[in-house]
Amino acid sequence: MKNLKALYPHLLVLVGFILVALIYFYPVLQGNKIFQSDIVQYTGMAKEQNDFRKESNEEPYWTNSAFGGMPTYQLGAKYPNDVIGMLDDALRFLPRPADYLFLYFLGFYILLIVLKVDPLKAFFGALAFGLSTYLIIILGVGHNAKAHAIAYMPMVVAGVLLVFQRKYIIGGLLTMVAAALEINANHFQMTYYLLLLLVIIAVYYIVIAVKNKEFKELGKIIGVFAIAGILAIGANATNLMATSEYAKFSTRNNSELTFNPDGSPKTDSNAMSYDYITEYSYGVAESLNLIAPGLFGGSNNENLGIESETYQNFVAQGYPADQVQGFVEHAPAYWGNQPIVAAPAYIGVVVFFFFVMAFFVEKRNIKYLFLAGAIFSLLLSWGKNFSFLTDFFINYIPFYNKFRAVSSIQVILELCITALAIVGLYQFFKQDEKVKWNALWKSGAITFGLLVILFLIKGMFAFSSANDAMYAQAYGDDFIRTLKIDRAALYTSDVLRSMLFVGLTFGVLFLFVKNLMKETTAIIIVGVLMVFDLFMVDKRYVNNNPDQFRSAREVDMPFTPSDADQIILADTTHFRVFEVEGGMSNARTSYFHKSIGGYHAAKPRRMQQLFDYQIAKNNVRVLNMLNVKYVIQSDENGQKLALTNPAANGNAWFVEKVKIVKSANEEMKALDSLDTKNEATFSTPLYRKGVYKFETGKDSLSTVQLVSYKPNHLKYISNNSKNGFAVFSEMYYKNGWKATIDGKDARIHNVNYVLRGLEIPAGKHTIEFKFEPEVIKTGSTIALFSSIGMLILIGAGVYLERKKKTEA
Repeated sequence: MKNLKALYPHLLVLVGFILVALIYFYPVLQGNKIFQSDIVQYTGMAKEQNDFRKESNEEPYWTNSAFGGMPTYQLGAKYPNDVIGMLDDALRFLPRPADYLFLYFLGFYILLIVLKVDPLKAFFGALAFGLSTYLIIILGVGHNAKAHAIAYMPMVVAGVLLVFQRKYIIGGLLTMVAAALEINANHFQMTYYLLLLLVIIAVYYIVIAVKNKEFKELGKIIGVFAIAGILAIGANATNLMATSEYAKFSTRNNSELTFNPDGSPKTDSNAMSYDYITEYSYGVAESLNLIAPGLFGGSNNENLGIESETYQNFVAQGYPADQVQGFVEHAPAYWGNQPIVAAPAYIGVVVFFFFVMAFFVEKRNIKYLFLAGAIFSLLLSWGKNFSFLTDFFINYIPFYNKFRAVSSIQVILELCITALAIVGLYQFFKQDEKVKWNALWKSGAITFGLLVILFLIKGMFAFSSANDAMYAQAYGDDFIRTLKIDRAALYTSDVLRSMLFVGLTFGVLFLFVKNLMKETTAIIIVGVLMVFDLFMVDKRYVNNNPDQFRSAREVDMPFTPSDADQIILADTTHFRVFEVEGGMSNARTSYFHKSIGGYHAAKPRRMQQLFDYQIAKNNVRVLNMLNVKYVIQSDENGQKLALTNPAANGNAWFVEKVKIVKSANEEMKALDSLDTKNEATFSTPLYRKGVYKFETGKDSLSTVQLVSYKPNHLKYISNNSKNGFAVFSEMYYKNGWKATIDGKDARIHNVNYVLRGLEIPAGKHTIEFKFEPEVIKTGSTIALFSSIGMLILIGAGVYLERKKKTEA
């Protein structure tokens, strides 16, 4: 009974989290769904996979609808023996995106409880973390995997801290489960950033242990982490192994080509260029958005309102008021250096106030760990604006150059500052009156003083954007003048707004210190102020309006076929489509057709190169070899047209010659003039030894016909009077695809840089390609045994903990 009573506060908190998550995203209770731009793209990309799964109750692991063909490992593939995935599904029981908001709250609450914060303060602290603007905006745009991974970060940190506090059983089990869930979220950039924070924490505790000569305890700690890490990784083995395999095939791996599309030599061997990695670098001064959201204009899509100078100016010029209102509701107010910003990374000025307070009331050295994590992530988020550190990490720290949008590392800052802020709030109420007053006025002076400085230096800023010249060309110089006035007004209003919240918080705590308000009342009021501050800023960007929440049908089927799509869909043969608009970044086409484009952060590298080096230069022969039968192009009125390409090579064909080249460079250059209907290229370093000699006989009646299609199983019938070599217009992928000729294994050759080729003997034959990835079989076996090991450890841990309590 005593144990149950101890659980009541936590159960009430969980109920509170559920209610807040549902209330914040209340349209989900009406059956509506959030319309997320990135998820729209995913829906297009994964259409064939999801349809096949629904129809056959089978996982294809391959789709031909995007980039000509690619594995579905990063498109929501479902793997056998995914016990951690089932646990994650159980935790995400609320409708999306309320499920992720609930996870934000839950994970951070666990961290705060481990930091000894009481449930009431931890409740408000978890709400403050979950409602920080960046975490809400990524839900609005559909960065679900990122949100998913961020939600489990605090839980991992909590487990690690418990282990270092010598609570080996509960800490080890929490670390193991949380790490498994974190990896399962499948956003390795966020997990990588978490590891950087854990390194800071580990170094501190290891140094202390070595200094105190606690080598036995250190050995136990390392052992606990080793077991937890091995099992967490093992439980996710299938996804990790499949992702690792695909990464070598994707744009995240280094290129084999040593020249650029314009013919100039490449100067950078990295898979991604420095400019691409650091394109989204947070401005140094822009970091002050953390305490005043509108300093740099908020976003590229800011609602300036009808009181704005821009609105008044346009109306005065005679523009219709309704049109002007629609424009100023989506004005380009942001004037920082990043290309696009959907919302400022605002952590809350009340949170910052308590963060400062923590340094006056918290005696534990853990405050310095969180401070170090915050500063470290802030410096890295500056990217090219702090090139000394960024260049070092890109050049020398493993895997750092595999990720872009360096500004997103600020999630570590948000975790560290918010955690320390709530610890500061908790410790404040434990001090005597003298310490409370000292901490209160110093925290108030620092926070309020910083805001006063921001108010006074407003005149130092020009409020100009790099894009202003473009806007001036479109709307005139007067528009830029009024836009700058509105940017300055937003700067001022949000600084004053932050001052107000700091003043109110200070006032409440002052009344408490002077015994004019009860402790619980003070906690609730400052907690509400902290959450309300963030809530109001969040609502500027994710506000439950009809543009963001729509009917379930509209979200599940986000694309409407054009007349051009209808014409193409009437053709029931198998071919590919190229939509010129959007080039390689268009998932709309994948929703209806088998496209050579798509939308993904890690595209198939060779297909992207083929576009950059050949298709973008209008090499029609390359489109032919990709079996592009239709090209979608818009006319001068924006109407989509379906243009037929009668020269498409078809699904497969025999060639008269195979050109042997000795490098990827030569093969790409050979495609410049290759007669793809009669010739193929094959690259091999064994070129000089003459190892590969292909028979390429064919007659006028030679054919290879596709007779059965599934994304993971293709069947052809070939007929040729001679031994020949056939090119198949299917993407070559080294692992998983197996070919048979009349049931006998055949070797698949990588030809024409991206396609498959087979040596086929004379006569009539049945040829089959099946995608049976060994990585799935091996990974799922490892996952099964690792999951069993985790369950055994959890059972043993629960037994030992209960036994320990009984003995005590």
